Amino acid sequence: MTNRSTTSRLKSKPIPQKKFSSSSATMQDVVSIILGGGEGTRLHPLTLTRCKPDINFGGKYRLIDVPISNSYHANCYRIFVLTQFLSSSLHHHISSTYMQNGKTCHQIEVLTAEQTPTNKSWYQGTADAVRQNLHYLLEYPSEYFLILSGDQLYNIDFNHMLEFAKKTDADVTIATLPVTEKEATRLGILKIDEQHIITNFHEKPQEKSVLKDLKSPLSLLKTMGKRAAKKEFLGSMGIYLFKRKALAKLLKEDQREDFGKHLIPSKVASGRVAAYIYDGYWEDIGTIGTFYHANMALTQETPPFNFYDERRPIFAKRYDLPPSKFLQTTASRSLICDGCLIDSAHLSQTILGPRTVINKGCELQQTYIMGNDYYQTFANDYHDFPISPSIGENSIVQRAIIDKNVAIGKNVRLINKEKLLHYDGKNIFIRDGIIVVPRGAFIPDNYVL
Repeated sequence: MTNRSTTSRLKSKPIPQKKFSSSSATMQDVVSIILGGGEGTRLHPLTLTRCKPDINFGGKYRLIDVPISNSYHANCYRIFVLTQFLSSSLHHHISSTYMQNGKTCHQIEVLTAEQTPTNKSWYQGTADAVRQNLHYLLEYPSEYFLILSGDQLYNIDFNHMLEFAKKTDADVTIATLPVTEKEATRLGILKIDEQHIITNFHEKPQEKSVLKDLKSPLSLLKTMGKRAAKKEFLGSMGIYLFKRKALAKLLKEDQREDFGKHLIPSKVASGRVAAYIYDGYWEDIGTIGTFYHANMALTQETPPFNFYDERRPIFAKRYDLPPSKFLQTTASRSLICDGCLIDSAHLSQTILGPRTVINKGCELQQTYIMGNDYYQTFANDYHDFPISPSIGENSIVQRAIIDKNVAIGKNVRLINKEKLLHYDGKNIFIRDGIIVVPRGAFIPDNYVL
């Protein structure tokens, strides 16, 4: 992995040029471009110190690990990660996770936002981020560019998507999935004909009249079986497979900022855009509510997102930690990562990240604790930083997200007793009815919320 903002590019050999034929292209002719995300205001306070793709998920993963892993399993020729907002931690994660993996280190490159003599502005949107790096991306011999979001959950075999794109000979192929009318209001909705060519596209339609005109032929959706029952719309997953020339031409002709809002509708109007219908699990992590429920779903007996497929693992940072230790503890439907110390606690539908320390008499229900970067720090000159992050004795935590390196005192009750949907306090928040304690916070003894 190289970081363009800090590391010069060294070229030992010129990149060989070749003539492309879309009909014979393989995933080795595809470059994967992963968008690092903006400010992520709807995920506040989890985005106070990092960008969305860097948020810990499922105990040991980061959201960025999902698109990187899916790209690698598809044998993409090269993987680029475009970053801008609070990206230092994300850069460190990519470096420490993938530079040590001989299978992937040669494929991943980070492109950070930078000012140039001809452009002094930062990325203004998804399309603008790709446009500002287009001169660099086009140096690589690739017939297709796969554009992915860095904050979505899925497990797609992109080989199938490429085969579909080749069959339709579309300039752009959009990954889609059947959704209900309620779900349609938060997604880009598209209508297709019998050949899966997109005839209409509308970003997050709200009006009933607009939604009515966006229903796709039931004969096509019925082929999806039970998953498509009562789902009369096709939603864009924000995953785009562009032909090389089509992407370059669109970005130059349409100077607007965003793919979903601007460039995709423009391209649909000119034609040659197809919809690849996906029949698996997909979730866009856009709010605290969706993030929380996606994590809690992992505690189900058969979770919708499968981390246990050895053929297609989701890569994660490796921790040199001892096994977790339980003392007089009961746990049900819970995920426990390495290095945890749990003393006489009760856990129910709970996820514990690495190095989580829970003291005697605690009760945790439907809670995600992201874990800690250390057991104890000796940086006593920084008094706002918890010296020994842990959950204090006899504390109760329910329906909560506890970020990394948090210290919760003794006899604390985080139970949302007033059933609030929104709350802003000192070092504690409620979003979508979920209690959120931000990174590095301290909750004093006997605190009740």
